[in-house]
Amino acid sequence: MVIKFGTDGWRAVIGDEFTFENVRKVAYAHAKVLEEEGKRKVVVGYDRRFLSREFAEEVCKVFGSLGFEVFLSDRECTTPMVSFAVKYMGFDGGVMITASHNPAKYNGYKIKESFGGSATTEFIKKVERLANTTENVKVEDKKPQLIDLRGPYLKKVKELISLELFQESGIVIHDAMYGSSAGLFSEVLLDTPLEVISIRSQRDPLFGGHPPEPIEKHLVPMFEKVRGVGAKIGIANDGDGDRIALCDERGRFINTQLIYVLLLLHLLKNKGIKEGVVVKTVSTSYLVDRICKSEGVELREVPVGFKHINELILKEKVIFGGEESGGYGIIHFLPERDGLFSGLSILELIHTKGKELSKIVQEVFQTYGSAYFERKDLHADEEKKKKLRSFIENPPSLLGRFKVKEVITKDGLKLIFENDGWLLLRASGTEPLIRVYAEMPTEEETKEVIKSALEML
Repeated sequence: MVIKFGTDGWRAVIGDEFTFENVRKVAYAHAKVLEEEGKRKVVVGYDRRFLSREFAEEVCKVFGSLGFEVFLSDRECTTPMVSFAVKYMGFDGGVMITASHNPAKYNGYKIKESFGGSATTEFIKKVERLANTTENVKVEDKKPQLIDLRGPYLKKVKELISLELFQESGIVIHDAMYGSSAGLFSEVLLDTPLEVISIRSQRDPLFGGHPPEPIEKHLVPMFEKVRGVGAKIGIANDGDGDRIALCDERGRFINTQLIYVLLLLHLLKNKGIKEGVVVKTVSTSYLVDRICKSEGVELREVPVGFKHINELILKEKVIFGGEESGGYGIIHFLPERDGLFSGLSILELIHTKGKELSKIVQEVFQTYGSAYFERKDLHADEEKKKKLRSFIENPPSLLGRFKVKEVITKDGLKLIFENDGWLLLRASGTEPLIRVYAEMPTEEETKEVIKSALEML
């Protein structure tokens, strides 16, 4: 068995590859890499998954046995809380035990580097190499020191969000998807006129029978609740609280590409933050390109995975970075995706403009052009992987009736058409899937491109 990190962390099936023995190997390798860099103080957090706390305690024992000063979150927490602790509370590194949005049978190990964000590719390679050559790791049964991450994190969030904007009453639905973001929106908005109604907020390690991934088909309870109580918005977070999904006041899903666009416009136009570059992953909307061009802001495109955005954050000033999966980093707060901070920023936008979310989306389309996005996931058998590799080597010049004007192969195969629309085929870094993404000016064209791509595969 080979321990292999994906786009964000190492994830595996509990009891198969994700065992206490293998977790100890990864923690030992992680500690040794930190030790080489002269770093000795680490914070460990965990989500609501099966055995997450026990795995986190085991990680603490490994670090403690190697002489590290190690602190364990005093309760379940979100991934951004661990990143926050590293950036603001004086830690040299962080570990989050979570498999994020993966199905319930998975757990995982995310590494946060000293700057507070996802570990860079170079750091991960060192950990992987050592973990795969490490034999049995012996640990001392030391109790870790407990630390409150939630309190300081929420205090900072309240300082950075303009809560004074929320003067009008209204209902916000928060869907925690049984994950560790439960209760956070209620706590932040407690002293405002907004009422938060929480759904799926109790702990359920089976996540109600489907992955805690905030995609449209998993969010029907939120849509129904918004319509049922006349809420102004529905906000959902994934299992470890670093991703977000939205629906408008009519209970209609707002796709993740539009969330990126809304957050970007809010930062550039309402917050006036324009110094630096904007980063998007290869699977993100062409509207971003148009907005950056219109606002005179430089845009960079990187492969999928927030670690690639972080690699840029370490080299230059980044305003905002995000990806199609619903993870957005508002960098003046954290070099990390944060579902709570993103959701509160959308609320800021709604109250700044004094308009319903559906009308704000209409305005975006009127100003920058329409864009309709869809993603399909295919089980990745060897035949499909082989076909994908052959398409990357020999890309088509035509897909259906759409002529290809540009080909990008930095992460899978991206075909850009003459109308700015695009198709991306890439292997998932977290699951055995081939992801098929398309964005076009009309819904019909998007469906047409997806259909052609699936036939091609």
